[in-house]
Amino acid sequence: MPAIKKEAVENVILRISEMVCELPHVQELDINPLLADDNGVIAVDARIHIKRPPTSPVRYSHMAIHPYPSDLIRLSHLPDGTTIRIRPIRPEDAELLKEFVGDMSSESKYFRFMQAIDELTPEMLVRFTQLDYSREMAVIAVTEIEHKTVQLGVARYTLNPDGVSCEFATAVSDKHRGMGIGSQLMETLMEAARNHGVRVIEGEVLADNHRMLSLMQQLGFSISASTDDPGIRSVERWL
Repeated sequence: MPAIKKEAVENVILRISEMVCELPHVQELDINPLLADDNGVIAVDARIHIKRPPTSPVRYSHMAIHPYPSDLIRLSHLPDGTTIRIRPIRPEDAELLKEFVGDMSSESKYFRFMQAIDELTPEMLVRFTQLDYSREMAVIAVTEIEHKTVQLGVARYTLNPDGVSCEFATAVSDKHRGMGIGSQLMETLMEAARNHGVRVIEGEVLADNHRMLSLMQQLGFSISASTDDPGIRSVERWL
């Protein structure tokens, strides 16, 4: 017999996955039989059991594992007209992130990680790109330069144990500072946190990192001296 049309089967699986993600009313789905051949796929019979989903302001709260949050993808432009895409990070962005951090100046790396670091280890790359989107988020800004995708910045948060506050960090390419990338990343990140029911976003910034402190002030964060280290400023904003 000729081989089945695999692309058609893949399409069915992907569309069912979308239904599971976007329609919490669906409790059970039975397609039987699903016939596949070299011409495509056809569902002969189907049964769907629905009921009113639990009330929750958090999208995908009905799922054990949250899907890729494609609703956070944004297209924008820099002051010089360059088109950029802001989107949640994906596991396949590991190499992109490695190059981004590798191109940062020593000062920028220290401001971001608060320690001397040359490059991200494989373990760190896994940790920063393979996320549980229900508990953490990272959004990156990318553009095309000479037919190559280049990362311009990143902002991320991790949910605290209390479930209503999160800690954030952000960094922008040295070559693209002062173009509004940081504020766009942070606005998208705060929107994601707000949509997940987070009420407070907070972080720590080195006192010498004047650019970051200025950005925090523009975004409405309160800034205070750290009680543990005079060289650190605590920043916080209610969402």
